[in-house]
Amino acid sequence: MKRIKLRLADLNVVFTDRDIAVRQIEELADRGTYPVYVIYGPEGCGKTALFRQAKAALEEWGYYVVYFSPLEKEAMWRLSITEDARELVEPVLSVALGESGARFVEKAIEIAAMLMRYREKIAVLADDIFQAIGLGKAEMYVKMLLNLIEYPNTPIEKVVILVGSSEGMTRSRIGRHNWATIWGMWNMPREGFRLLYEQLPGEKPGFEEVWMWTGGNPRYLSELYEAGWDVEAVVRRIFVAGVKPLVSELTPLQQAALEEAVDDPDTLLRRLREAEDKRPMIDLINKLVEQNLVVTYLPPRERLLWIDQPPPVDRELGVGEDFAWQTPLHREAARRALEAR
Repeated sequence: MKRIKLRLADLNVVFTDRDIAVRQIEELADRGTYPVYVIYGPEGCGKTALFRQAKAALEEWGYYVVYFSPLEKEAMWRLSITEDARELVEPVLSVALGESGARFVEKAIEIAAMLMRYREKIAVLADDIFQAIGLGKAEMYVKMLLNLIEYPNTPIEKVVILVGSSEGMTRSRIGRHNWATIWGMWNMPREGFRLLYEQLPGEKPGFEEVWMWTGGNPRYLSELYEAGWDVEAVVRRIFVAGVKPLVSELTPLQQAALEEAVDDPDTLLRRLREAEDKRPMIDLINKLVEQNLVVTYLPPRERLLWIDQPPPVDRELGVGEDFAWQTPLHREAARRALEAR
């Protein structure tokens, strides 16, 4: 399988590692998906890179692929269709490219339905759609995607539907139905991340230092590279953007819980379970999830619940059994916000 090139900061890099994830997608391609597969992971963990590699792979395996990402700035990736299929859906494609939000997503799904008339293997890769359609509508659109599998407009051999999201607030709503299989995804494993790090040119900090700040998150590798490896600048950006305002609004009880979570994120769940009045802890956890600081309720480390490798418990990186900081940089921003209150 050909490895595609991707943009990381201002560089072209080769899609790296994720061998297990690619094999899992190949297994799905062999049988099709049922129901829809929804992949959750931290912001910047590499979902978009995996979806783009999956598009190339699925096309090699004979699929017509509709890839769409409503929030994408690059036009070629906002709605990307297998090249020899574009002319088959040109009228709807032209309309879709002029739409936004929920209407754009609906048109992309309509294109996938149209392509079922022309090929018996169709894949839909929907990247970060929940913010675009509105979080309250996430369930409805997952059901719309499921209808492509359950009620195709023509006999079809296989359908693969993958939805990617870093938006954790919708997970429990989607999970209460049987419309989707939810897979966890994490930052890159150490040796795969090393291969990506080695593609960056010029002088740079040692790998171990970069690993301990990013926890294997490709986006924050890019952020550090663009900042000239100035960790302080990146932490400050996270601090100002969301952590400082959040901490300033917390009650003393919530601040104390957050202090403990800096050392061990699982204390958030323990405090929630032990509290007589659970509302303050639920409110704190929801705020941390909304700000994309903490990932909650990690699945058990079982192969069927994760795409690629699940993260080992590593409290030095801020990864607990059930809860985890998105990256050590986010944890450091929270630490500084608590110190400055």
